[in-house]
Amino acid sequence: MEGVNKTLKIQFFFRPFSTHPEVQTVIFVAFLVMYLTSLCGNATIAGIVQVNHSLHTPMYFFLANLAVLEIFYTTSIAPLALANLLSMGKTSVSITGCGAQMFFFVFLGGADCVLLAVMAYDRFVAICYPLRYTLIMSWPLCVELVAGSLVLGFLLSLPLTMLIFHLPFCNNNEIYHFYCDMPAVMRLACADTHVHETALYIISFIVLSIPLSLISISYVFIVAAILRIQSAEGRHRAFSTCSSHIIVVLLQYGCTSFIYLSPSSSYSPEMGRMVSVVYTFITPILNPLIYSMRNKELKDALRKTLRTSR
Repeated sequence: MEGVNKTLKIQFFFRPFSTHPEVQTVIFVAFLVMYLTSLCGNATIAGIVQVNHSLHTPMYFFLANLAVLEIFYTTSIAPLALANLLSMGKTSVSITGCGAQMFFFVFLGGADCVLLAVMAYDRFVAICYPLRYTLIMSWPLCVELVAGSLVLGFLLSLPLTMLIFHLPFCNNNEIYHFYCDMPAVMRLACADTHVHETALYIISFIVLSIPLSLISISYVFIVAAILRIQSAEGRHRAFSTCSSHIIVVLLQYGCTSFIYLSPSSSYSPEMGRMVSVVYTFITPILNPLIYSMRNKELKDALRKTLRTSR
């Protein structure tokens, strides 16, 4: 009981990127710009899909939900990271606050991964079964798929977060990261974490490999169907609707696999922190840029909205 009480009283701190205030300020400005750009970009996509009836299709419904997920996903990390940068690592977070941040990060990140698989399935049905698309991808099914993504993210996040925060934490309370990431927090535990590391690896493998396998299978059929299209214009249009999704998948799954599927013996805190910047700050910016730049319908809807607002 004394150990539990001691653990509950712990305040975690995050190691600064640099001991020089000038460097910390530059990083703070960069993070703030990326965070605000991500919020604006994803909110714009969600708003455009909402107000343009021509975009009320399953593909854009999933894209709008992905944008909203990205907003909450980034917001679960950015405010505390920005406060920590300004305070030179003096901003503390309670063990409860750290657990809450970890839960929402894994919950939203897991839902994000599943939703990307759902979007691949949507493209598979649209290209391989175009005549049956509206029948298969009904609105009730679309809502159920999005809700299922959230439920799966929740079911994966809750037990893993509870497992990690049942560990005892002692004197070392400096997290070598800019948020409460699982590998970084586990390194502070004053107990054997082998079981927890194994659980993290298994759950990460499930969250990453199963959706990625479904995405890969979908695109094997998609590419085969596209190659059967006779007209070059038709092939180009089909490829353009999928290419932006493929780029987002490679960014999201590549970075997260590097962190969570690498052996714990080869885990580098500094490298983990650098790679995490990509999928917590940079990828949420690139998603709206990639989709808007490579999607004619979305660009046309944005121009129409801007003209109407003048």
